[in-house]
Amino acid sequence: MSGTTRAREGSPAADIRIGWGLLLSGSIGLIAAAVLLVERFKLAQDSSYTPVCSLNPVLSCGSVMQSAQAAVLGFPNPLIGVATFPVLITTGAAILAGARFRRWFWLGLQAGVTAGLAFILWLIFQSLYRIGALCPYCMVVWSVVIPIFWYVTLHNLRRGIFGERATRSASTRIAIQWHAPILLAAFLVVLALITVRFWDYWSTLV
Repeated sequence: MSGTTRAREGSPAADIRIGWGLLLSGSIGLIAAAVLLVERFKLAQDSSYTPVCSLNPVLSCGSVMQSAQAAVLGFPNPLIGVATFPVLITTGAAILAGARFRRWFWLGLQAGVTAGLAFILWLIFQSLYRIGALCPYCMVVWSVVIPIFWYVTLHNLRRGIFGERATRSASTRIAIQWHAPILLAAFLVVLALITVRFWDYWSTLV
């Protein structure tokens, strides 16, 4: 059996990892989005309400919720998470139950998580450089969407979803071998941006 064929078929261990990853990450994201949505409704009902995640001038859900970016599609952004994270949860649970999906499904999931990552990156930029505040629950969503994108992409590369050339490429081998350090580097970049952007405030706490 060729290496490419084995990559396409995958392994039970790899399937279990992606299954648990989608199930757990999707659950965390859903909880964060649902809590954020409840807080958003409370703020809409009472403009004087202070969300529980408004902790200080920087970690302030209220400032983020009241911005135009918080409803970029005309409705509260958390509704997107409440609608999409269950898809990831269901997919993960189905994989753990033994389901095997066709290539078109994985391509559709890839398109979805890629769009999710693009949206998250836009929100990170808006939070840092336009709104000037951070929403803790939003940051929880950031912290799950980034690895979801990363590991769905690696899974698709490993399984040959993008074609044999992509599966056999040196960059794919490097990405698979160094998957954890690359993901850690992404988080460190975001952390560094947050630290630099709000250093004037953080420095007053030390």
